Amino acid sequence: MEPSDVLRAFRQSLYECFDRRADALFELTDAILTAADGAVPSPVHLSLQAPHRRGWGSLYAALDRGRIDAAALRGLLARNPLAGGADEHPVYAVDVSVWPRCDAEASPERGFYYHPSRHSAGQPIVAGWAYQ
Repeated sequence: MEPSDVLRAFRQSLYECFDRRADALFELTDAILTAADGAVPSPVHLSLQAPHRRGWGSLYAALDRGRIDAAALRGLLARNPLAGGADEHPVYAVDVSVWPRCDAEASPERGFYYHPSRHSAGQPIVAGWAYQ
């Protein structure tokens, strides 16, 4: 199979992982991947990237109401490991950010997470929520 056919099949499978607002989520994915050096000061700036052909409103609607089939996406990534030698293990990186909410003691699902600049009792942790 030609590399372009492999890429085309991957992109089609990725598109099928988006349940709602698929077109806008797919264009948002392309905008993220093509942003110059990842230098995007805010989400609305992604709508200025060439692959994002929609208005900024559709970007926020996709983030708010779009749905991703997480199980299908996990399966897609597992079937398509990153390029590398046969003896190398694929490595996937996920950025996790923390929304510190130390004063929200009664909030559900609040946990303790590493934070590089805030501390609790001398430890680099904060109470809050993690998101990816």
